[in-house]
Amino acid sequence: MTALNSQSIAELLNPDGFPWRFQIHEEVTSTSDLARSAGMAGEAAGLVIMAESQTNGRGQRSNRWITPMGQDLTMSLLLRPPLPLEQWPRLTTLAALAICRAIEAVVPLHPVIKWPNDIYMGSRKVSGLLAETFAGPAGAFLVLGIGLNVNATSFPEELQGLATSILRELPAHVQCLEREPLAAALLSELDRAMHLWGDGFTDVVAEVRSRSLLLAKQVRAVVDGREVSGKVLDLNHEGHLVLQLMDGSSQTLSSAADVRLVY
Repeated sequence: MTALNSQSIAELLNPDGFPWRFQIHEEVTSTSDLARSAGMAGEAAGLVIMAESQTNGRGQRSNRWITPMGQDLTMSLLLRPPLPLEQWPRLTTLAALAICRAIEAVVPLHPVIKWPNDIYMGSRKVSGLLAETFAGPAGAFLVLGIGLNVNATSFPEELQGLATSILRELPAHVQCLEREPLAAALLSELDRAMHLWGDGFTDVVAEVRSRSLLLAKQVRAVVDGREVSGKVLDLNHEGHLVLQLMDGSSQTLSSAADVRLVY
């Protein structure tokens, strides 16, 4: 399996698109930690830090995201959106949509979104993302961490039946996927989605709604340490989850909630 090549990725991008800049490492503890350090040092938006292997990455609720050497895509992006801070949390919704579109642009698969941070193939997770906001000497910035299982064929025991990869979802005769086209598609789709960050966000929510794994399902959610149960009614205008609770009332959940399906 060949190593990731930044020039190969750049050649697949629209030259008039967002000016991404690349760092590719063989092994790191966390690409997001490197992106955060770069942001604190005043690095401009558009830095993409990728790694062949990640030993201590983190996902939502501090879950670990481990990347085996040379198989998958692990990247963290440094962003400085020229938008009001109250709109920055929309990045999670934008990125989830971009990941789905990128997968569909490269392979004949149709992923769905498990609100707010996870991308699924059927009942198994194929990708996760984490958007974090920081304040540095050069101003506030965002770090978007993305993990995408591309060529992995096995997973730790605790993830058996819970995780999958793009390769595992394809016909058996497909032996390996080139990662550069997926990386380029992801960055291109994120560029496209970011153009809808402000006034076009209603269209983003509509498409994310159509891809929702949770819509009309029964879920349990932990909000501020308290568990609530209900049926998912909708996503609101900010992409937040709207639940109908057992007593008939409704509650809107932010992306800070821990949501699980009730099977």
